[in-house]
Amino acid sequence: MKPWIKWTAGGVGVLVLLVAGAAVLGAQMAERRMNRVVQVAVKPVADASGELALERGKYLFLSRGCTDCHGASGGGRDFVNDGAMRLRGPDISQGGVVAGYQPEDWVRIIRHGVKPDGRPAMVMPSEDYNRFTDEDLAALVAYVRSLPPAKGGPGAVDLPLPVRVLYGFGAIPEAAAKIDHTLPPAQPVPAAVDARHGAYVANACIGCHGEKLAGGKIPGGPPDWPAAANLTPGEGTAMSRYTDAAAFTAMLRTGKRPDGTAIAVMPFESLAKMNDVDAQALFTYLKTVPPRKLGER
Repeated sequence: MKPWIKWTAGGVGVLVLLVAGAAVLGAQMAERRMNRVVQVAVKPVADASGELALERGKYLFLSRGCTDCHGASGGGRDFVNDGAMRLRGPDISQGGVVAGYQPEDWVRIIRHGVKPDGRPAMVMPSEDYNRFTDEDLAALVAYVRSLPPAKGGPGAVDLPLPVRVLYGFGAIPEAAAKIDHTLPPAQPVPAAVDARHGAYVANACIGCHGEKLAGGKIPGGPPDWPAAANLTPGEGTAMSRYTDAAAFTAMLRTGKRPDGTAIAVMPFESLAKMNDVDAQALFTYLKTVPPRKLGER
C-alpha cells in the first residue's frame, strides 16, 4: 500500500473517532444541561377572577401560541413529528402536568421557562411570554386553570442525536438560557393602534424571529424549516410586502402573502385569533424598529 493511502486511511480513521467522541460527549452534556437546576427568584402574581379576566385569559391563550403546542382544550398535542424529531406539548388542563402547581410555579414556567423542580422547560417559548404584565399573566393562568380535564397525557421531547449534540455544546439554547431573569414585569400600556402597544404585542414574535426581529434560522427547529422572516423595515425584508395595516392583518388571518403564496411554519392557528387592535398595533410597531440584516437576531 502506498504511503499516501495509509496516511489518508489513518486520517479518516482519526476523524471518525473524533466525530464519534464529540457525539458521545455532546449527548452526555445534553443530558446534564436538560437536568440542570436553573435558579430563578420569582414572586407569585395575584389571582385573577371574574368574567373579564377569564375572557382576557382565553384571548391570550388562543392568540399567543398556547394552542399550537397544547391544543384548544389544553390537552396537549404533537407540534413536530417528522420521524426524526417529536415534540409534544403536555396536557395543561385540570389534572394534567400543572395539577400540583403553586402560584409561583406558574410564574416560573411561563415567564422564565423553568419547571417547578428547577429544570429548564425544553420547548416552552417563555421568551415570548417573559414580558407579560402581571395582569395578563394572571388572566392567562386563571383561564388555563378553568380548562376541564382533557386527559391528554404528558409532553415529549425526542430529539435526534445531532440536535442533542448541538444542544449539549450550547449551540441551541432553550428559553431559560436566553431570558434575562432579572427584568421586572412589563407595565401595562393602553390597548391602542400605536407603537407602544405594538411593542408589547411583538414580544410574542421573539422566539422565532429573535429579540431584534431580524429573523434567520430558528435555533433548534427541524432542518426543513425555512428561516424566520426579517420583520424589520427595509428593501427585501418581509415587511416591504405590506404597504398598510390591512394587508398585514390579512396575512395574519389567512397565512398568505399579498401575492397569494402560503407562508410556512408560522403559527397561524393562533395569529388568526389576534384582534384588529393588536394586529394593527403590531404592524405600526414593526415599521418603527431599526432596519437590520436577515439573521441579526
